Formats: sequence, structure tokens, C-alpha cells
Amino acid sequence: MTGTYGKWGLGYPGSEGDPNNQGVDQFFGYNCQRIAHHYYPYYLWDNQEKYRLKGNEGQQMEEYAPHMIHDKALSFIEANKDTSFFLFYASPIPHAELFAPETDMEKYRGKYLPENEYEGVDDGDRYRTGPYGSQPESHAAFVAMVDILDRQVGELMTKLKILGLDDNTLVLFTSDNGPHLEGGADPDFFDSNGPLKGYKRDLYEGGIRVPLIARWPGKIKAATTSDHVSAFWDLMPTLAALTGQTIDQELDGISYLPTLLGENNQAQHDYLYWEFHSQGGRVALRQGNWKLVRYNVGKERPRPFELYDLSQDIGEEKDLASQYPDKVAAMAALMQGARTESEVFRFGGVGYNAER
Repeated sequence: MTGTYGKWGLGYPGSEGDPNNQGVDQFFGYNCQRIAHHYYPYYLWDNQEKYRLKGNEGQQMEEYAPHMIHDKALSFIEANKDTSFFLFYASPIPHAELFAPETDMEKYRGKYLPENEYEGVDDGDRYRTGPYGSQPESHAAFVAMVDILDRQVGELMTKLKILGLDDNTLVLFTSDNGPHLEGGADPDFFDSNGPLKGYKRDLYEGGIRVPLIARWPGKIKAATTSDHVSAFWDLMPTLAALTGQTIDQELDGISYLPTLLGENNQAQHDYLYWEFHSQGGRVALRQGNWKLVRYNVGKERPRPFELYDLSQDIGEEKDLASQYPDKVAAMAALMQGARTESEVFRFGGVGYNAER
């Protein structure tokens, strides 16, 4: 049995990308990236049925969607406790709109001063259709939302323990990007990036490097860490290896199951490549500890290549491109061949030529 709860953005209801058309038996949550900006939405989706939240009609804020999604995810575990299951819990918090119920706000109000006030959209045609709502206490709201997420993770782990599934369940916890700047978020106030440079949408480490926490008693040794370099496209081959499934197509991903199990036969990527199409166009490539970055690649005059040695400079503060021109040229050549052209995701004029 497979279940997805939370945020889905790969295809609208009834489309090819609908979760129920992508191997998901049970879905509950948001099926729209824009609507998922809001925590008091007018509706969610229960498979193919629109699940209306009457307590949020007009400008009411009575039904906090993350709580409802969480309860449904726990119920899925309960209903499938006697069989094998896969649960993808795509929590929508803390995302860009910083809203939490008043009982949670009370605990943190006035404790993270000076506050950061955000003025958003609170009525009109665009209300709850994407633009974030106003939040005069964004620091307190952010902490309250992290607190909610923390409690929900604890409740999920407790549910597994109560049902006797604790020792036979692999739990993976991660994030899809670094901290963002929208909706009143203030990552500098909270030092959310630590030593890393950049934010969400950046291709510096602060935008793309995220933690992965894995728990599997008896299989993964507790309190161990790994510096294995992986990416989200490694998850599918990892789960396939875990369940003994074969993949009948060529993928960019590599299973990191050996790393999880503490084995010594872990395959490595030759390189990892990223691209971002907005804000002038950005590309990055990592090979070993070397990181090549270039911004404004979609413009007539791209910025120069930047080269960093992450083993010595995790904050990407010292650009070594002028010292290692041959390394820049070699990694730029890898960039040029890294992507497959797409009619949907066009990315022309990227300026790979190291001479430009």
C-alpha cells in the first residue's frame, strides 16, 4: 500500500501526474503549488474528491491544514499496520507563508525580538490563491511552525512504536532546499544556513545542501554520519535496491543503500549537476570536492565561472577559477553535456563556454 500526504505538485487532479496515476493508492493534501502556500485553504484533495474546509470559508481561519494532513497520515499507518506500506509525508511546514494557530503563537510571541513584519495579501481576488498573507510576527510564527513539525515527527515515531513497527521501518527525514526568504522568513536572524552561502533558488551550498536523517534500528548504526555525496534522484534506486525491485530504464541516480547499511561498496557519482531557470539562469556542477558555479547564464553576458574547493571552503568564499583555468574548462565541458534537451524545459543560451 502506498500513501502520500501533504503537498503534491506533479500533476493536477485527473492528469497523468495525478498522484493516483503515479502509483499512489491513498492521497490527501494539496494538489497545487500555489494553494499549498496557505495553511487555511478553502479545500484539500482526498484522492479525486475535493475536500472542502468549511471552517476556512471567507476569511475564517479555523481548520489548520497541516493538522488535518498529519491526522490522515497517522490513520494511514494505523490502517496498514499489518501489511507493508510506503508513506511519503510531504509536510507543507514551514513554508513561505508563516501562519500557526494562536495556541502555538502564544508560546513564542515576544521571544524573538525585534520582530520581522511582513505585509502580504489579505483580501481581494488573489487572496489564498498564491500570494502570502500578512504576518506581523514572522519570527514567532516561524518558530511555532518548527515546533509543530517537531511534535508531528515525534507523534509519527510514537505511532510506529505503539503499533510494534518501530524496529522494522526505515524512516528518512530531509528537506527539498535550503532556507527561503519569502513571506517574512528571516534566515539570517536564525542563522538557518550556518556556514553555508546562499538561500533557496541559489546553487551555492546554502540553496541545495540539505541534511538527510535516516533511522532503521538493527540496520543503520545509531549516531553515525556519512559524507557520501548524494541527491534526491538517488532515492528511487535506493528504495528499489531495498525492496529487491529492478529498474528497466537508465537513471542518473545511484543507490545509497550500502551507505545506510555501513557497507564499503558504495558507488559514487562522477559528478552532480544542477540548473535553475529563473533569475537570469544558474548552473552548478560538483565533482568530488570541486564545485563550479555560474550565474546569469540565460543572459547575453553571463557572469564568470566561479570555482570552489568544498573540502577547504564550505562557505564558498574563495573563488579559485583564476588559479585553476584547466579545472574550470574541464568541468564546464561536463556541464555542456550534462543535460538532456527538453521541449518543455528549454534552457538555451546557457553560456557554457569557459572563454566567455
